Amino acid sequence: MKKVMITGIGMFCANGNGKDAVWSSIKAGTPGIGKITKFDASRCFCRIAGEAKGFDEWATSKGYLDRRAARHMAPFAQYAVATACEAWQDAGFSEANRPDMTRVGVLIGNGIGGIDIIGESFRTLFDRGPDRVSPLAVPELIPNEAAGNVSIALGAKGPSQVVVTACASSTDAIGFALDMIRSGRADVVVAGGTEAAVLEFTVAGFMKMKALSTHFNDTPEKASRPFNADRDGFVMGEGAATLILESEEHAKARGARVYAELAGYGATCDAFHITAPDPSADGAIRAIEIALRDAGVEDKSQVDYINAHGTSTHLNDQMETKAFKTVFGEELAHKISISSTKSMHGHLLGGAGALEAAITALSIHEGFVPPTINYENPDLDVDVEKGETPLDLDYTPNVGKKRDIRVALSNSLGFGGHNGILVLRKV
Repeated sequence: MKKVMITGIGMFCANGNGKDAVWSSIKAGTPGIGKITKFDASRCFCRIAGEAKGFDEWATSKGYLDRRAARHMAPFAQYAVATACEAWQDAGFSEANRPDMTRVGVLIGNGIGGIDIIGESFRTLFDRGPDRVSPLAVPELIPNEAAGNVSIALGAKGPSQVVVTACASSTDAIGFALDMIRSGRADVVVAGGTEAAVLEFTVAGFMKMKALSTHFNDTPEKASRPFNADRDGFVMGEGAATLILESEEHAKARGARVYAELAGYGATCDAFHITAPDPSADGAIRAIEIALRDAGVEDKSQVDYINAHGTSTHLNDQMETKAFKTVFGEELAHKISISSTKSMHGHLLGGAGALEAAITALSIHEGFVPPTINYENPDLDVDVEKGETPLDLDYTPNVGKKRDIRVALSNSLGFGGHNGILVLRKV
């Protein structure tokens, strides 16, 4: 079976503009979450988010996005194009050094698409009539336009597809890209995820679901607190991340720098509830086991790091910890370094998996485990009779640490019961 390598990374989120800025911020444990500025949040109980800022200046100054082309794209597509261009350059590709573009695929995960365009278009329709709706409304709002615009920007003429599986979307996109290269359908795949959904509508929807943190509006940097006893919900984030994936043969032939091997992928569905995870953790357990088998990891003690889904919600953090203890056993689970970088950048929904996979690749490459910030009150007093488990693993509290990482997992668990797991390996 072909091996697949990660040779390029592009990132944009609340923690910075570009791979280097984001990674430096994550390593330092810097919170990117603040008060919402993109709309008047005074009517909302949740008034905080991981807003990504300074995009236009960064993307255009770096040459990642043409201003004229950007006028015909929703923000989620713009983010995808910019991070794809950064990743493409980071992998060493250029106009003078291009692979066979008919063998380059694109797979982008997205949860909501151009929901901002939907809102604007309906407002125009109701206020000014159908004749005033933009002719680009539909092309801008549909989720596949992220992948389509990335293909156009790079000239990628292989398969160009989008994956929508809620918060597992971009993890699944990367997993499908792995299979695309293994099957021989492409030599190179531009794979990632994007989301631009910090809007009053989405905040209101998640807020009414009681999924968002509402107790830290005055101290937003403290709001995302995975695995803490006083966690009260997730914090929305936005941005994008893109990986350049290549077959090992293709990467070696051109002397590419490799961050890590993308070694395995597993996916399952809970078939339990539309928003709540299965408290037994059955789906997550099976997805992790499938991914480890797919990667050929027979000795589970090789797993040194897990970038957890870690949403800072009671149900997820409890269920995910239970999954780790079941898969690895209590003794081994306590030896694994775990962190939720959502504590810093927030939850990018469909873009979360790609950002966290990129961070995981850099963690392996540099031998550094990023922290879970805001870890102050361990959740140890649980109801064992209800099947709960103490959250007592090594969540890398507050400060990152150096560690040689042989094998790592990147977890994504989404509404609808979607579970996606990636396995990355040091090369």
